[in-house]
Amino acid sequence: MVRPGGATWGFAGYGFRRIWWPAVRERAALAHHGGMQSESRTGQLLAATPMLGDANFRRTIVLIVEDDPGEGTLGVVLNRPSDIPVQQVLEPWTDLVTGPSVLFQGGPVSPDSALALAMPKGGTEPIGWRSLSGSKLMSSIGLIDLGAPPQLLVGGIASLRVFAGYAGWGAGQLEAEIEAGAWLVLDALPEDAFATEPDRLYPAVLRRQGGETALLATYPDDPVLN
Repeated sequence: MVRPGGATWGFAGYGFRRIWWPAVRERAALAHHGGMQSESRTGQLLAATPMLGDANFRRTIVLIVEDDPGEGTLGVVLNRPSDIPVQQVLEPWTDLVTGPSVLFQGGPVSPDSALALAMPKGGTEPIGWRSLSGSKLMSSIGLIDLGAPPQLLVGGIASLRVFAGYAGWGAGQLEAEIEAGAWLVLDALPEDAFATEPDRLYPAVLRRQGGETALLATYPDDPVLN
C-alpha cells in the first residue's frame, strides 16, 4: 500500500485542496509492478483482516473507486470519521453532507486533499459528478468535483460524504495483499458509502456475508489469540 513518509497518517492541517478524481489518478505514483488480476474491482469493498498487520487499517472497510490491473488501485476508507466538521474546512458544502457532518479519513495518501462521494436523486446526473464503473448496483455512487458550485447541486444530491486523503496500491500490490489474506474482497451496497453509524460498518458488512466470514466481525486483532 502506498503511504507517504511513514506508517501513521492523519490530517496535515485545515488548508485542504479540493481534488477531482481523474486528476488524482494521473498524479498518483503507483509504480510497483507484480501479478495482476484480470478484472476491475471498482465498486467493491475491501475488509481488513487481522493478517494485514497495520494498525492504521485495523477493522477498516475500503471502497475501491478506481482499479486498473495495469496501473493500480485507489480507494477510500469508509469507517474512519474525524472530529473535524465539514463546515470548518468546506463550509459551502455543509448542507449537502450526509451525517455525521465531519470529514472522513479516506486514507494515508494526500491527507491534505479533500474528495467526495455522492449519490444523486433520481436518474439525473448532477454537474461535476462521475459514476463509479463496475457493478450496476454501485453505479448510483460517484465522485463529485468539489470545485463545482455546491448551490447548483441543491436538490440533486441524495447523499454526500467528504474524505481527506485516499488509499493507493501499485499494480499488483493489492492482489499480493489479498492473496496473503490481508483483505477480503466483498460486494458493496450503495448505503455503505454513507453509513450514519460508520463505527458499526465493519461488523455489519462482515455479518451480512454469513458463514465463516461473519465470524470475523468479532475476530481478535492478533490471530494467535483466536
